[in-house]
Amino acid sequence: MSEHLPPFLNFTKKNTHLEASDHSFFRKILLDWYEGHHRPLPWKGIKEPYLIWLSEIILQQTRVEQGWAYFEKFRTRFPNVHDLANASTDEVMKLWEGLGYYSRARNLHHTARQISSEFGGRFPNTYAEILKLKGVGPYTAAAISSFAFDLPVAVVDGNVYRVLARIFGLADPIDTGPGKKKFAALAQKLLDSSRPADYNQAIMDFGATQCTPAAPACPRCPYQSRCLAYNGDLIRNLPVKSKKMVRKTRYFNYFVVEDDRQQMLIEKRIAKDIWRELYQFPMLETDALLSEQDIKPEESPFKKRTTQLKLRKISLSFKQVLTHQVIISQFIEMYVPKIEALKKDNYIVVDRKNLDKFAFPKLIDRYIHPTENLLF
Repeated sequence: MSEHLPPFLNFTKKNTHLEASDHSFFRKILLDWYEGHHRPLPWKGIKEPYLIWLSEIILQQTRVEQGWAYFEKFRTRFPNVHDLANASTDEVMKLWEGLGYYSRARNLHHTARQISSEFGGRFPNTYAEILKLKGVGPYTAAAISSFAFDLPVAVVDGNVYRVLARIFGLADPIDTGPGKKKFAALAQKLLDSSRPADYNQAIMDFGATQCTPAAPACPRCPYQSRCLAYNGDLIRNLPVKSKKMVRKTRYFNYFVVEDDRQQMLIEKRIAKDIWRELYQFPMLETDALLSEQDIKPEESPFKKRTTQLKLRKISLSFKQVLTHQVIISQFIEMYVPKIEALKKDNYIVVDRKNLDKFAFPKLIDRYIHPTENLLF
């Protein structure tokens, strides 16, 4: 049995799969496939490092179909890195609203300011220097290096892990240090150093459109006769992950208070937690959602500042699944004659009609803009 394979991969198929030494053959098949199958995307083929960096940050943890629209919005609003650097945090977060993983937006803005002020708007042009930028990891640094500067650095993302694991029969867990190191080494050996940008884009496109996670197009795959996973009926087993994700459940009770003038209170999340720099209604986190009997003005976020709070209604529960957390929330709608009676330093008084000027988490945005399927 190969040293790479656990018991469920213990089988032998002579002369059916690619050996790791078949580098030139692997490259030729891949680049020939790419000639007729590459995806026309707005950030492909450009050499402007700012736009390449922008696209790569947006596409982290994001499907191309969703990220495309955000890339166009950012490129239109901030044509160059100086424009992005000079924007306010609220403007950047509002433009990012709905894309999720908001630390990317904060890092994007931080790095834009650094490049604008410290580097005069010029991006570093070596892999090592690019890797030092905030929010840039090995994959993103490799992508910028190869696409913007034609440096021979192989990208390794989820698509690349999947393609290499299946074709070469690698069962090393991709979420461990040794596994990542092995895949990175193989990816670098396979790289066409004379065409690093084309090669890197090709292998990512191949994983995204041909060797997909759930329903790969194996009957039309140019590697079919040599793919160990296909010939061993192991497509669903590869790549391997060693860790099972456990998500924590949290309960957020939002207090939506409005007065006679349709004025409301919101606050910015500033703690080192999810959704930092986004806005929310005053909130209490509890071990379970509050019942109507549990809702007392003196135990709300407003404490004892008023006895004039009146409960109007409680929304249905909302749920948002994040990478490591599940957020379950409800919106407690209340009335107060004058909103100023509840105001404290961290609260902002806004007119209901102006809520759209602020960036909210998707969960709150769904409450503010209910669809026909959400009744309150």
